[in-house]
Amino acid sequence: MRARWVLAGIALLLAAVLAGLGVWQVERRAWKLALIDRVEARLAAAAQPAPPRARWATITDDDAYARVTATGTWRAAPPVFTQAVTDFGAGYWVLAPLDTAGGTLLVNRGFVPTDARKTITPPKGPARVTGLLRVTEPDGGFLRDNDPADDRWYSRDTATIARARRLGPVAPYFIDAEALPGVQWPRGGLTVVRFRNNHLVYALTWFTLATMIAYFAWRIARGRDQAER
Repeated sequence: MRARWVLAGIALLLAAVLAGLGVWQVERRAWKLALIDRVEARLAAAAQPAPPRARWATITDDDAYARVTATGTWRAAPPVFTQAVTDFGAGYWVLAPLDTAGGTLLVNRGFVPTDARKTITPPKGPARVTGLLRVTEPDGGFLRDNDPADDRWYSRDTATIARARRLGPVAPYFIDAEALPGVQWPRGGLTVVRFRNNHLVYALTWFTLATMIAYFAWRIARGRDQAER
């Protein structure tokens, strides 16, 4: 009898934990939906001036995907090729530094396929860039870390790129430039804005498991298991 009640208590505790996970997923779903609404509002808004150096310290993920514009002059520097995969296949993002009145920004000019990489030359002269603000990516990508010594880049880590290319201070974000008419490569405007939102499925899974375990606990406590009949 005592062992049966202990087992029932353990089952109820497990059911409570599973129910708690379900509640957590419901809360995560609400957060994700709010995030999607905020990002969609930024994408639909008119482009604003890119944050200047005075704002760099306050840039967070909440600033991501805002439409921004920056005016400046391209720095004479070799392109930075960051490994990428798009609907056009495998290739690279092409990054270049833009000196503006508000500081130096890295601009992702767009995608270039691997076989067209050698056709890319550094941009020159004054420029006005419009695109999406993207927060720096310091954690690498493609399950690999950046290797500045060999000029191998797997993520758009603005600070590390700036040190490797001796660009001086740069913004903790980059701009994903929009596509330019008549320019094939690098091709801008390929930013994919998509957020996985499976939280409702996860919540229903946890709640279902919690209900099953709670029913199991009730059966044990009532002494109606087939083993006791």
